[in-house]
Amino acid sequence: MKISTRGRYALRVMIDLAEHFNGTYIPLKEIAERQEISQKYIEGIMTDLSKKHFVDALHGKGGGYKLNKAPQDYTVREILLSTEVSLEPISCLEEGAPPCPRAATCRTLNMWKSFSKLVNDYFEGITLADLINAPLEDNYII
Repeated sequence: MKISTRGRYALRVMIDLAEHFNGTYIPLKEIAERQEISQKYIEGIMTDLSKKHFVDALHGKGGGYKLNKAPQDYTVREILLSTEVSLEPISCLEEGAPPCPRAATCRTLNMWKSFSKLVNDYFEGITLADLINAPLEDNYII
């Protein structure tokens, strides 16, 4: 499993919106400048986040983006899955994957399933609020 740049940037954008969460719309230009990500690249990410109903968009003067829920109501897992195909470590565990013909004799399948559960549970247990409240020198959650 490797988190794409798009997934990491989606997380950064959502953290930025959470840090500035006050009910007002934040212009895309401001987010792009703070995060040092091109505005064009963020536009695509915002389309994904908007389709998942994570953000509300307002076009025109005074427009921008805002979270449509409180930061504690978003998990890292759901944000990553808005841009990633899967968080599974192997393709046979992905949703909709055809049954593996070796599953009955695979000595590593249970290991991969356990690893998948650890990863998914870990990211599901971290919210945007956790990330913005964690001290920068210790900005990971155990």
